[in-house]
Amino acid sequence: MNRIPPFDLSEQYKLIGAEMNAAALEVLASGRYIGGSWVADFESQFAEYIGTSECIACNSGTDALYLALRALGIGSGDEVITTPFTFVATAEVISAVGATPVFVDIDLATFNLNLDQVEAAITGHTRAVIPVHLFGLPVNMTRLMAIAQTHNLLIIEDCAQSTGAEWEGQKVGSIGHIGCFSFYPTKNLGACGDGGAITTSDPALAERLRRLRDHGRQGAYYYEELGVNSRLDAVQAAILQIKLRHLDQWNQQRRDVADRYQHLLSPIPNITRPQEMAGGKSVWNQYTIRVTGERDAGTARDRVRSQLQERGVASMVYYPLPLHLQPAYRDLGYQIGQLPLAEQASQQVLSLPMFPEITLEQQEQVAYSLKDCLA
Repeated sequence: MNRIPPFDLSEQYKLIGAEMNAAALEVLASGRYIGGSWVADFESQFAEYIGTSECIACNSGTDALYLALRALGIGSGDEVITTPFTFVATAEVISAVGATPVFVDIDLATFNLNLDQVEAAITGHTRAVIPVHLFGLPVNMTRLMAIAQTHNLLIIEDCAQSTGAEWEGQKVGSIGHIGCFSFYPTKNLGACGDGGAITTSDPALAERLRRLRDHGRQGAYYYEELGVNSRLDAVQAAILQIKLRHLDQWNQQRRDVADRYQHLLSPIPNITRPQEMAGGKSVWNQYTIRVTGERDAGTARDRVRSQLQERGVASMVYYPLPLHLQPAYRDLGYQIGQLPLAEQASQQVLSLPMFPEITLEQQEQVAYSLKDCLA
């Protein structure tokens, strides 16, 4: 029985490993490991790819979000609306700057923010919205930007899982006031370690972001304000330049994989397949189904996941407990049942193996195994 992992980076390394090795050795030989031309060149290339005038590389996707909030002046007394169905970093950074995360429910078809509820949650303290383009599926940015304009709100796009995704022909990260990206290794554009970036077309904002990522420094040992140490190292920048050249091809392969899953899984009962919105172009960082056929959704999903594992198919659960019910956010006072669709999703979701190089035979094994589990 062939084992199928949820993600396999070894295939990517087989394709471009020689280039990556050469680039890393060139950086090591140079003696310049922080900043320098490799980082500057990557920033320029990534800004051009996303469609913004500015890119500020940093240490992680979490830092990208944190620095974005800091640069926009969001802090104590402010509220930031976001989704509870995401990785904790999205909300964690809101708390880290002293603001309050306000969670609204999701659209169960896309797992993204329910924009009707976003508008209803706006108060006099609301400063910003952080939409998460979850699993690579973009949020309806046309409508969200209209809401932002009406209520004078800032939009910080969390693009950690969606590098290269588009809404109505425009890449995510170029539509809101600021875009935040993660280069964690399993992302569509992944480094060989941690990394992140911020995109914007506001030069003044970019200048402040560059200052904040480097201890608030303005010139040699002169500190305009307190910042943090969040710099992308040169080895990662050199590797990311190589990978960026392949990103569109890999994203197209992911779309092909998703299309095959849609066909292979269509006859299988008791699951709901993910759907793209009209106007959106997903890059399918994950292919996430819902197991829907039994009364006890969580038990059914966990049983299917266990049985898939026995058949050699690894799967993941993103995310088993929504953020509004996490112990870390108990003090916000959210109750079970308050955001029912996010809670339902957390009991039903199952992410199947997804990477550009997965073969048709492997996908067929996933489909046949899933059908057996649900028979």
